[in-house]
Amino acid sequence: MTGLDLSHIPDELMGSLMDNPHESLILVDREGVIRYISPAAAGFYETSPQEARGRHILDMNPDSQLPSVIETGKAEVGQVLKMGDRERIVARIPLRNPQGEVIGAMAKLVFWRPQKAKEIVRQLEVLEGRLDYYQKELRQLYSSRYSLDRLVGKSKPIEAAKELAARAAQSDLAVLITGETGTGKEVLAHAVHQMGRRKNRPFVRVNCAAIPGELFEAELFGYESGAFTGADRRGKPGRFELADGGTIFLDEVGDLPRPLQVKLLRVIQEREVERLGSTRVLKIDFRLIAATNQDLPDLVKRHDFREDLFYRLNIFPIRMPPLREIADDIPRLAHHFLSLIRAGNPKAPVRISPPAMAALKSYHWPGNVRQLHNALERAVAVAGQETLEVHHLPGEIIGPGADGPRSSVGMAPLKKQVAAAERRALERALAMTGGNRAEAARILGIHRSGLYQKLKRYGLDG
Repeated sequence: MTGLDLSHIPDELMGSLMDNPHESLILVDREGVIRYISPAAAGFYETSPQEARGRHILDMNPDSQLPSVIETGKAEVGQVLKMGDRERIVARIPLRNPQGEVIGAMAKLVFWRPQKAKEIVRQLEVLEGRLDYYQKELRQLYSSRYSLDRLVGKSKPIEAAKELAARAAQSDLAVLITGETGTGKEVLAHAVHQMGRRKNRPFVRVNCAAIPGELFEAELFGYESGAFTGADRRGKPGRFELADGGTIFLDEVGDLPRPLQVKLLRVIQEREVERLGSTRVLKIDFRLIAATNQDLPDLVKRHDFREDLFYRLNIFPIRMPPLREIADDIPRLAHHFLSLIRAGNPKAPVRISPPAMAALKSYHWPGNVRQLHNALERAVAVAGQETLEVHHLPGEIIGPGADGPRSSVGMAPLKKQVAAAERRALERALAMTGGNRAEAARILGIHRSGLYQKLKRYGLDG
């Protein structure tokens, strides 16, 4: 039998390790005979190391479990060792030779006093209780913030979307929500989750357009320590692991890189994931909801999106209509948003004048409901009175140059006119592409990052 070469370790250092009072070691052979006992361990048995060596462990303690550990080959960690009125928390570990045969066992101290272990258990119970409390609070917050009541429209297209969402919530079928940017797809996804049987479990959102491609697999499936350069040494669970038992929401799924579409399809089919750097397969239970502002059938025709993945996602389709199709809902939505704004700003206007409402209804809203909300927030910021008037609205809604001073000949300054023209071009491009920003950037002949900057500048990034 071969053994470890410990000759390079000084005797003094090895002796200090073995006699460490924080370890309190006992080593027995396969017969249960004590071969080594540290002074601290011997003191617990009210004997000396010299008197204990060579004795059977059951002679020292008839209730010792070390013979059982030798027989079963299974470790026992965190067990209570009693001697009279004294107690210790110990670990009992089987020792094996290179061939895997049990040749003895060791016992070592874990805690001097059981009270310490009990205190740690108590602290864990408190932390678990707090976590449970905060989870309940968050669930209540989300249930009120992301219910179907948040879709305040009453038009036929909105009512149809609500009805489909309620039906989808009664099953675990995959849901695909389509619609332009800003139509409320995420609100609808939350509502489906909140109405379903998984409402008390996690809702995990993944923005497929915001995660760099090289990090996407690690974010989605997780990774083990050292899986790649820069990886957290502790490893990290992926979004699917975090969604176990609950719902995973893949927002902007049309932007998912094609190589990752294959891996996503496998996860959906097999209901299992494998972290990067790991060979262990994890079974995951989840409900899938996806959303996109792109035309997935068209992407399938262009071979930019896998057909089999599309059919896996499109089991229960729901379309969110653009605001221009539900213009009758604009007054209801506008007053709803105004009440939300007033909740944080009591000095905000309480009314919208008829001319201002007419302007809101006649505008084409390429940014949809989200843009309407943003426009009202900006209008409130400059209003400072009880009624929101038409001249408080952003210039793009009431016409070019209307939001700034005019020259003596009745024209807006050139800078204002250029900005208004640029904004209208952005809005038209977004409208033409159904909110597809990559396609809009291509049509406008600018880089995608430049488009994002301009959308932010004009408040169209919501």
